[in-house]
Amino acid sequence: MLQTAQRTAKSKRKKGATASLGEAAADRAVPPHERFLEAFRWMLLARTLEEKLVSLYRGGQITGGVYIGKGQEAVSIACGLFLEKGDIFAPLIRDQAGRSAFGEPLIDVTRTYLGSRLGPMRGRDGNIHRGHPRNNELAMISHLGAMISVTVGTLMAKRFKGEKNFVGLACIGEGGMQTGAFHEGMNIAAVEEVPLVVVATNNHYAYSTPNDREFACDDLVERAIGYGFEGYSLDGTDLAACLDVIGGAVKRARAGRPPQLVVASVLRLSGHGEHDDASYVPEEMKRYAFARDCLKVAEQTIIECNLLDPDTLAAWRKDAVAQVDDAIATAQKEPVPEGDKEDWCALSKRELMDQVDEGE
Repeated sequence: MLQTAQRTAKSKRKKGATASLGEAAADRAVPPHERFLEAFRWMLLARTLEEKLVSLYRGGQITGGVYIGKGQEAVSIACGLFLEKGDIFAPLIRDQAGRSAFGEPLIDVTRTYLGSRLGPMRGRDGNIHRGHPRNNELAMISHLGAMISVTVGTLMAKRFKGEKNFVGLACIGEGGMQTGAFHEGMNIAAVEEVPLVVVATNNHYAYSTPNDREFACDDLVERAIGYGFEGYSLDGTDLAACLDVIGGAVKRARAGRPPQLVVASVLRLSGHGEHDDASYVPEEMKRYAFARDCLKVAEQTIIECNLLDPDTLAAWRKDAVAQVDDAIATAQKEPVPEGDKEDWCALSKRELMDQVDEGE
């Protein structure tokens, strides 16, 4: 049934297909150990960074909110790791692992959170809106769901310019999937047949709103066929599954298949932000399989499969701490913005703004 549905989607381009993880895995090779270890190291760096940011926030050294991706790093890293030069990435607030793998410098993160005048936001904006449009990392819009349309528009612009072999990947949470902007973006993506991958993380709470007050279907991946997407669901705590399924979705989109929807099930292992204690999450929910810590699950796999020795693991942890401490120490020494001396523009530096030649 799945193969028939996928052939229909490929020929008509307006039919979607859904598949379970087991069904989806049949046409893709298992990720090599090297890819698994590379992904784990990015996850480790992201977790180390965000734990440090939480500490700084609680110590009163960060203005604004801190929103971390604890428990979501396996999904996030798979989003950033398979994208290539020329691809478009639209991450959200819990996607530090994917941002780093896509090429975001660590110093940009610490400068933004600590309000450095030398950072990409020049210390003037919230710490989650950073991006590098020139490098194809789109700056996040807080109105969740809106980034789907932005990604689609960016892909269409690349098509109009005659570019080839590119993919766009946009991240979303299950709460953002209930917005009108999300539905409009998904619809136009399928109608225009753009090479889009949408990775939705169902962390079971849109802030404090549980799934049963957000949607009525059994699995959000069921919506794929209605949009004209191919859909796949997976266990977001399993790094190998995330690499396999999300990597496969990127490959299919690049090959000209219909847009792809991947829905990953996890439990957010922190509050919505560090201001939120997540006391609304029932204790029994924390015992479900989707509530596992993906970093611990990946490390256990590494140990059980003898992929690394304990000394190397310890060295990787030490290196992650050193990188984070160095980036934070640098940002802390840098000047903060002074309002009367600012040359205000949309981005921190005018040369970052894309210029269109008159002859184009």
